Amino acid sequence: MSAAAILLAAAILFGGAPRRRTTSRGRRAGSARARRDDPLAVASSLDVFAACLDSGMTVAAAAEAAAMSAPPPLAEVLVRAASLLALGADPARAWADPGTGDAIVTGLTRSARRSAASGAALARSVAELAEQSRHDATTAARAAAERAAVLIAGPLGLCYLPAFICLGIVPVVVGLAGDVLTTGVL
Repeated sequence: MSAAAILLAAAILFGGAPRRRTTSRGRRAGSARARRDDPLAVASSLDVFAACLDSGMTVAAAAEAAAMSAPPPLAEVLVRAASLLALGADPARAWADPGTGDAIVTGLTRSARRSAASGAALARSVAELAEQSRHDATTAARAAAERAAVLIAGPLGLCYLPAFICLGIVPVVVGLAGDVLTTGVL
């Protein structure tokens, strides 16, 4: 057995597997930050919520299942609603708007309250919110790419313009000036 294998076995035996830091709800702290940075995390969480509702889960169970993969603002709303609905609270109270200012979260709470009052299918409106969230993320990405293209054009112009003048225009002007001066046109 090689020395590296012995050292590896000793490290595993005495050190154990590295432990990841978790938040108070048992989630991994690093994955919460990754979900917050992912522009499509809200859309995928809403898709999970809609799929759970389409499969026949109760609203409380579907909200709890979707909250596991949702970014923090949406997860808080889903966990709160799931907990209150599981305790038998009024759906209008469970889906009260938390005032986050997020249009998707506000739309979700409004759709859930409307669904509870009218009996309309919640899964369809949640799927539409997911599509709207994807559209918003696409629009934001396209706008960022267009801003980057504009910001890149300035420095590139400053780099290539002097080269174009020195290598393209000056030799033509010098050549024409030499021809004009030697022929005596002026």
